[in-house]
Amino acid sequence: MSQHSSVAGASRPVKEAGFFTKIKNVACLKSSSSSDKGKGGKGKSKSSSNKVSHGFHLVEGQSGHKMEDYHVAEYRKRKNHTLGLFAIFDGHLGDRVPTYLKDNLFNNILEEPNFWKDPEAAIRSAYSSTDKFILDNSMQLGPGGSTAVTAIVVDGKDLWVANIGDSRAVVCERGSANQITVDHEPHAERRRIEKQGGFVTTLPGDVPRVNGQLAVARAFGDQSLKAHLSSEPDVRHVPIDSTIDFVILASDGLWKVMKNEEAVNLVKSVKDPQAAAKLLTTEALARKSKDDISCIVIRFG
Repeated sequence: MSQHSSVAGASRPVKEAGFFTKIKNVACLKSSSSSDKGKGGKGKSKSSSNKVSHGFHLVEGQSGHKMEDYHVAEYRKRKNHTLGLFAIFDGHLGDRVPTYLKDNLFNNILEEPNFWKDPEAAIRSAYSSTDKFILDNSMQLGPGGSTAVTAIVVDGKDLWVANIGDSRAVVCERGSANQITVDHEPHAERRRIEKQGGFVTTLPGDVPRVNGQLAVARAFGDQSLKAHLSSEPDVRHVPIDSTIDFVILASDGLWKVMKNEEAVNLVKSVKDPQAAAKLLTTEALARKSKDDISCIVIRFG
């Protein structure tokens, strides 16, 4: 994600040892938190009565910096439920914030005491506390930030999607594209930004930017801009039934060059989700996308 035009000058409380381990893992960029450079893979739920399978593909961009996109694609058993956990974190000004999100955001969501009773409230609370942790520890995690799109599939029956920034989720519903996230662009939130003391620039040949720097109005981190940014996610619940075929999660490296309907139509007939994800990233490259491109396709049924 190349959102900054120039370099601008949490989770729930944890035990001290755990705190320093988390920070050390991110600050030292251990191999377990290495970037998702030129990578693909797939998997499926083994225990859900409703079939869920996924594939992903990630390509480093040509923006002159190392890969700053990270992803999560895994399944967990919790309280006799099968959870599919999927996310794309598109970082800027370094990769420490997206690395931290990859390792911790889903844990923070699932540890919220009301997750099973009120998933939306739990997601909102975890996004807020995670952002607070990142800001409180910016000396270790750096000045950068990250967008996010997260998807939680519960027993193959319910899809909970949240996002901040311009990473996007699009479902194929009844054969057509339906965007279920909101692109948090500065021009759309100009009134809020200005009310909080910031400003939005729109220069010729460039996209609108918060304080002339960041091309999204919501993000994790970005301490120097945080007074004028939001980390409040948009959250959507989608019941998974026979009308929902698959969902695409992708960073803006894909959506800058491809419309929602084009993406859905391109992979509608591709049953292997990894092949579908690779086809989408390949097409984005063919359309001259220069940014990091990360894509997850989750297929139902």
